[in-house]
Amino acid sequence: MERKRGPRLTRRGFLGTAALAASVRAGGAPPVSPERGPRVPVVDITDLYHPPQDPGDNLDLVAAYALPEVDLRAVVLDVTQRYRRPYQVPDGGLYSDPLGGRDPGFIPVWQLNWIFGRQVPCAAAPFEPMRGPEDRMEDAPPFQQAGISLLLDTLRQSPEPVEIVSFGSARPLAVALNREPELLREKTRRVRLCAGAAPAGYLEWNVQLDVHAFVRVLQSDLPLALYPCATERDVFVLGPHNTYWLLPDLSLIRRVAPQLRRYIAYAFERSSRVDFLAAMEDDPSGEAVDRIAALPHNVWETDVWMHTAGRRLVRRAGGEHRILPPASVLATDTDLTPEIRPCRIDVRPDGHFDFALSDRPERAGIFHRPDPPAHQRALIEALPELYASFSVNTPHAGAKGEHS
Repeated sequence: MERKRGPRLTRRGFLGTAALAASVRAGGAPPVSPERGPRVPVVDITDLYHPPQDPGDNLDLVAAYALPEVDLRAVVLDVTQRYRRPYQVPDGGLYSDPLGGRDPGFIPVWQLNWIFGRQVPCAAAPFEPMRGPEDRMEDAPPFQQAGISLLLDTLRQSPEPVEIVSFGSARPLAVALNREPELLREKTRRVRLCAGAAPAGYLEWNVQLDVHAFVRVLQSDLPLALYPCATERDVFVLGPHNTYWLLPDLSLIRRVAPQLRRYIAYAFERSSRVDFLAAMEDDPSGEAVDRIAALPHNVWETDVWMHTAGRRLVRRAGGEHRILPPASVLATDTDLTPEIRPCRIDVRPDGHFDFALSDRPERAGIFHRPDPPAHQRALIEALPELYASFSVNTPHAGAKGEHS
């Protein structure tokens, strides 16, 4: 995840061969819809903290639970030790984060399990960076081994290959790969890695969290869809290969299901309530909703979840934009979905990488949007509509309006 500019200081406030080729160009996921399976098995590796380092991570995780095409099997919490406390780079550089402390984001995962009536397991992975690309980190404390074990066990127990999405350092994935490479090759359908800068020239936040982990994953032979967060200049620039876009405000909080409104308010208000499940039954104040609704919001993950779910970003005949399952796309719709373009990647030991687009099927692909401003304009309308459409039916007693 990235540092974010604006009124909130956050970490992003300072992340068959022919069939394969067609799949990569379309975003990498086979067509699925709420009406027609199969659901896509997913492990989410996320640098989610509590209290939030970037509450956008909390908001993005909603999609993993709410998109009916996604079968979320596990959440691995990718925590970096130096950001558990206030951290200041000596020269006051890009990678400082004076807000703290915080710990792995178990609470938001438990809140979403409560809201959606799920029991998605979660566990923390090693906090410290890898000592080299081949580090197995077997000397990490037992508590921090649990995330690696959860990832490996989830793959081992799955009857089919699993999509692995990574928003953060990629350390859990790299360590798992070093421990059981054959299992990863057999059971990984695709890695969707949200990190890096394209073109090279900027050491992006997620990469600096653990350069060795990023290098290890890019050098591996796993099927990879790379979603750079930054251009060669910055993370807050609209480029053809980075996923960043700006949502002008969070007025969507007024339109989502009541349970999700409470969850969003808990995260963005950085609530310290210890009764974190009861908080999901208490409506936020009007003042809190107003504060959150007015916030601009920097976004990086939307396209990852859209591709994972096999959804399409379209402009309808009337001009409105939506994120839809393929079965709901009409002949009169204009498809604006970004592609994953086949490419060859050459990563350097310092975490910078070069890539060359290819006309042939490749192990790796990179995110591509031909018209970044048009992509942003479409998502400004489509993402709030998507979140407003999410259905919640919390299977327990709670506040008024609990069912929606």
